[in-house]
Amino acid sequence: MGSLQIDLLGSSFAIKANEESAYLEKLLGYYKRITEEIKKTGGLTKPVEIAIMSGITLVDELYKEKSKNAKLLNGGDSADDEEAERLTLRMIDRIDKALK
Repeated sequence: MGSLQIDLLGSSFAIKANEESAYLEKLLGYYKRITEEIKKTGGLTKPVEIAIMSGITLVDELYKEKSKNAKLLNGGDSADDEEAERLTLRMIDRIDKALK
């Protein structure tokens, strides 16, 4: 069991998880890089907006990777996957517009 002290976007708290502390540090480091990129390129300043956009960015990465893996396993595109991707992109676009 690992623990992690999080100091990010004006919040500070500690967590414990069923992962090694070094792994948790890597995850936090990656998330911090995403939040810094969002701050630089997204024009956002409110911590909650930065956190939401960072989360959406990470979900987008995860979704694309899962879609690639599913296509490799299934040997082709799925109509459901295409619809989910279309809806995800539309949602991201709407959130971007709402935050501007």
